[in-house]
Amino acid sequence: QVQLVESEGGLVQPGGSLRLSCAASGSIFKINEMRWHRQAPGKQRELVAVITSRGTTNYADSVKGRFTISRDNAKNTVTLQMRSLKPEDTAIYYCNADLYITPSIRRGDYWGQGTQVTVSS
Repeated sequence: QVQLVESEGGLVQPGGSLRLSCAASGSIFKINEMRWHRQAPGKQRELVAVITSRGTTNYADSVKGRFTISRDNAKNTVTLQMRSLKPEDTAIYYCNADLYITPSIRRGDYWGQGTQVTVSS
């Protein structure tokens, strides 16, 4: 069994910063991509940032230049550093991993429980 556990989000003022982390544990052979998604009220879940096992990153246009995704392969963790936060960044943030549980079995449907980020004055 694989678990993804996210750190607590929080309330932050516009222009502020917040750091989210997610730790994967359990029967993991190898993690390919690690991703952060978010879902705002009344909206569909959207992909925010992706990082490959080699460290290649990609971001949604709405967060480019403000968010930074990083990972620690030895610890199976992924971090999302968020800066210059805006009210429209308010959402539940989820981490997601595409990984191998054995050398030949690949799964992409492991998700964290979600953590609330609220940007408001």
